[in-house]
Amino acid sequence: MDAILFSPPSAPGSPAEPSSWYISAMERLVAAVQDLSHARDLDAVTAIVRDAARNLTGADGATFVLRDGDMCYYAEENAIAPLWKGRRFPMSTCVSGWVMINAQSAVIEDIYADPRVPVEAYRPTFVKSMAMVPIRRTSPIGAIGNYWSSRRATTAEELAILQALADTTSVTLENAEHYTRLQGVVHRLQEQQRRISEQQTSD
Repeated sequence: MDAILFSPPSAPGSPAEPSSWYISAMERLVAAVQDLSHARDLDAVTAIVRDAARNLTGADGATFVLRDGDMCYYAEENAIAPLWKGRRFPMSTCVSGWVMINAQSAVIEDIYADPRVPVEAYRPTFVKSMAMVPIRRTSPIGAIGNYWSSRRATTAEELAILQALADTTSVTLENAEHYTRLQGVVHRLQEQQRRISEQQTSD
């Protein structure tokens, strides 16, 4: 896996002094990155990211969303109550879509006060506040969401940790795709070799 650098957030003109929370979160992030380095397919990646996204920030819920054409597919989740796993929403009508279209994160302290939130989809859930970051900063291919059951503002450190996980996920997905393609090539070569061996034996 390619190296990814993580930098703690800091106010303009001030020295970077990460909090004890950030340092602890970074340690958990390193563990998640190590797990992702062994992931070889999409299912493995989603399972790791689903859990890490929630554990890193202590959120009440987390989602792993993938772009599927003009739709957002909620592939996985880890939450205190069901969210939207397995469902698809138009990119133009949900926060994950906004994040991917604009290639930037979204921090929403009150979901009922932000026009980007499809309130009817959220009303049956526990969600009051949320943060979402893009997976891949150029032409995003997905998004990772964090959700809280009470109104709160996501901190700069929490957002930085979540984005770092998303950046790592982007690289992992690309590597998993390459690995899958390579496995396909190897399988085809093995089949070709088997057929050649059978033909030689029959001759």
